[in-house]
Amino acid sequence: MEGRNFMEFVMEPFMWLGIVALFLVIEAVTVGLTTIWFAGGALVAAVASGLGASQAVQWILFFAVSVILLIFTRPLAVRYMNRGVERTNVNRLIGEKAVVIQKISNLDQTGQVKVGDVEWMARTESDEMKIPEKAVVVIKEVQGVKLIVEEVKEG
Repeated sequence: MEGRNFMEFVMEPFMWLGIVALFLVIEAVTVGLTTIWFAGGALVAAVASGLGASQAVQWILFFAVSVILLIFTRPLAVRYMNRGVERTNVNRLIGEKAVVIQKISNLDQTGQVKVGDVEWMARTESDEMKIPEKAVVVIKEVQGVKLIVEEVKEG
């Protein structure tokens, strides 16, 4: 408690707890795993403050714990939260196979594939690549109304 009066000693932990609450409210509103890490850092700083740590130590703990939580736990949390999320609309086409119904040539501006019952304009990633009719392709990405595909090699 050296260098601080009793009121500062009592109020600092509450200041940090207020910051924790603020970060938790922001997290609840955004639900984007953006501020939860800083709430953890502020909670550690509140505990340090309650134990009599200096303001410099509190701020160092706040930033260090926040960064550590952000770096080491965010990827796990994001993976856990996105588990079981089904891709929707055209994004679910990525990785699917299709049959070429018109020769694909970027330079000739030709190419169509059929995915299920739907026909799509198709192109390759490279202008040099051509894919013949009836070939089987895999969808790599969707760019607007066209699919970027790659021929499936047998063997």
